[in-house]
Amino acid sequence: MSLLDLRVPAVLLRTDPNPFHHGTLGAVRSLGRAGVEVHVVADAVPTPVRRSRFVTALHPPPPPGATPEAVAETLRRVAARITRPAVLVPLDDASALAVGRMREELSYGYLLPEQPGTLPEQVADKAELAELCARIGVPHPLTLLPDSSDQAAAAVRRLGLPVVAKWSRPWLLPPGSGLRSTAVIRSAQQARELFGRSTEAGSRLLLQAFLPPGPGRDWFCHGYADRTGTLRAGGTGRKQLAWPRGAGLTAVGEWAPDPAVRALAERLVTALGYRGILDLDFRRDGAGGEHHLLDFNPRPGAQFRLFTDATGLDVVRALHLDLTHRRLPDPAPRPGRTFVVENYAPLSALRPAPRGRELAWYAPDDPLPGLTLWAQWARHVTRRLLARARTAPTPPPAGDIRVVRQPDGPREPADATAGTGDETNPEINDEKASSC
Repeated sequence: MSLLDLRVPAVLLRTDPNPFHHGTLGAVRSLGRAGVEVHVVADAVPTPVRRSRFVTALHPPPPPGATPEAVAETLRRVAARITRPAVLVPLDDASALAVGRMREELSYGYLLPEQPGTLPEQVADKAELAELCARIGVPHPLTLLPDSSDQAAAAVRRLGLPVVAKWSRPWLLPPGSGLRSTAVIRSAQQARELFGRSTEAGSRLLLQAFLPPGPGRDWFCHGYADRTGTLRAGGTGRKQLAWPRGAGLTAVGEWAPDPAVRALAERLVTALGYRGILDLDFRRDGAGGEHHLLDFNPRPGAQFRLFTDATGLDVVRALHLDLTHRRLPDPAPRPGRTFVVENYAPLSALRPAPRGRELAWYAPDDPLPGLTLWAQWARHVTRRLLARARTAPTPPPAGDIRVVRQPDGPREPADATAGTGDETNPEINDEKASSC
């Protein structure tokens, strides 16, 4: 017998167009396996998620970049079709912020955690997050917000190279602009040039001290803050492999208990009064050993299924149970369990996993998404390779020898964080798609 109230359906919402967002499939399977009616508002084009046997119905999503009012209008149409209250699960930052702003307008047809509507936006905004951490006493990399190109150059000199450059509200970046939510820069001139694109980016540029990646340094914490503010379900994990390497989303993650990371998450929940699902990214400082908070995602991380305990509880099921006033089972953690995104880490998917493993795409009781993934992934990779071949520079004439000096220093990691937040790029999407 299911612990969940099967009379209450679930609506999964995502506005970013990434066809390879495995977190959506994880949420579909989590609730569908429990017998919940699952409605998906995402993926206007064919994707592996649409082939899942646990999807009850598909609904057209709002377009990328839709206003909160437009998102609410889409959800009102879905509510009219379902005709009874549903648990709403936003799966990307833009969706979570829109739902937060429109909470009162949506409460007639959806069950949502009770918290200030502006709080998800505060924690997702990277500049505001730095201020919140300073106020609460949570370690965070030194962050500077320049007001001019000269200040940007001065910030680089103060922080020392390399420096992490972030846009405070990456969900506002215009598609096709070439701007990345996060980048590692290696000169003051790069900082000046980025600052000059602030208007185009739609939010402030912040410059942050670089914490180098390394084995055992990238951590994450997933959890659900219930109606009392108690952090339930989820757990702490260590990123074993990222895509791109050294940064980016979690390709292989391990459930690894860390009391220090858990304590920081609980401190944030208590101090902010946060309610709902959260996904936190940390990087441990190699010198002092402190875990520094890099990102606070007010929604499930793409690898949330890693933290499925022995009772079957994960953060998405915890949300459904709590909002329908059902009792959450006592925790039954499974440390050592791993999660593998097989299109980014195929060899890891084949290795033995004595403490248990979940694959992002393939599942014996729901095989079609995994099979569909490989067909679509092959086409995606082929298109990218052909595009790169078309834009490759013309080789010099025979006998014309060019010497290109490589930049000094270590090879640049794509990010100093555990996730890039580039939700439109299926090769980099976090959990933020980051990480987590």
